[in-house]
Amino acid sequence: MSTALPWSNPARVATLLDALARRILVIDGAMGTMVQAHRLEESDFRGARFAGHDHDLKGNNDLLTLTRPDVIGDIHRAYLDAGADLVETNTFNSTSISQADYHLQPLVRELNFEAARLARAACAEAEAADPARPRFVIGVLGPTSRTASISPNVNDPGFRNTSFDELRLAYREAVAALIEGGADILMVETIFDTLNAKAALFAIDEVFQARGARLPVMISGTITDRSGRTLSGQTAEAFYISVAHARPLAVGFNCALGATELREHVEVLSRIAGCHVSAHPNAGLPNAFAEYDETPGHMAGLIGEFARSGLVNFVGGCCGTTPAHIAAIAEAVAGVAPRALPLAAVEGRAA
Repeated sequence: MSTALPWSNPARVATLLDALARRILVIDGAMGTMVQAHRLEESDFRGARFAGHDHDLKGNNDLLTLTRPDVIGDIHRAYLDAGADLVETNTFNSTSISQADYHLQPLVRELNFEAARLARAACAEAEAADPARPRFVIGVLGPTSRTASISPNVNDPGFRNTSFDELRLAYREAVAALIEGGADILMVETIFDTLNAKAALFAIDEVFQARGARLPVMISGTITDRSGRTLSGQTAEAFYISVAHARPLAVGFNCALGATELREHVEVLSRIAGCHVSAHPNAGLPNAFAEYDETPGHMAGLIGEFARSGLVNFVGGCCGTTPAHIAAIAEAVAGVAPRALPLAAVEGRAA
């Protein structure tokens, strides 16, 4: 990824880098968990605009940006009030590939633009209330519902239901709209297939080149189980090496595992990464009902140890986490020095 391009908003990036140099920054928690707590019905997802749509829409949480912006905005505000420095856009599935499951591919640009705009408005409110504390919008690019590296058919291992170019084009559309909507940072997250992530990073660079300016980029993979590998088979070290060419602001892990299980993999990144390190794990492992039982206090204690051990620069929560979890995590890392960047990375980032 080219780093010769100027920042889209140099003052904003300088503010972000200054904050990172002084403290550990807190990312928000789970959007899906909070949406589920509202117990919304099909009518909430449809609204008046999609009342006659030809496909069931319940479960398409990204669509709520358009049909229930009050719900999504309130979730952003709840996380900011809890102490989050960064909120993620409600765009985990806002690509044409994922929205095809609901027959809503034409909405992709609008979903990303409006989600970024909604998050930006919430951050602006928080900054107005506390001007000394900047808040940032992370434009989220999820993994999509397909994988470029693995066949979905066990009887045909050579089959793929997507391609690098299909993913690249889908991500490019989303990236452009997130930037236009006001994202400060882009994050390729919950990466289970690094080839998908490479398509996203390629698309990001294409958009940057077309705009003549760039945003900071975060990359967050997923260790899918206790084997210590991503779904496409990479260890933490291999994952980092395969995406480091993008010169990201941060590399980390989220989802799939709780903090206890994720710690060793975050420690690996902390030892080898020439950039910042992030961790936003689940609230423990899911129980028999696919729910998460880890309390805010217990999870904060674990992540607080990450911080005191010098492993992280960004922390937050994924599945099962709530504003209560984020408030406890923010308190646990307050006043703890962030992980120090290697000197070469600090010098290179000034360019």
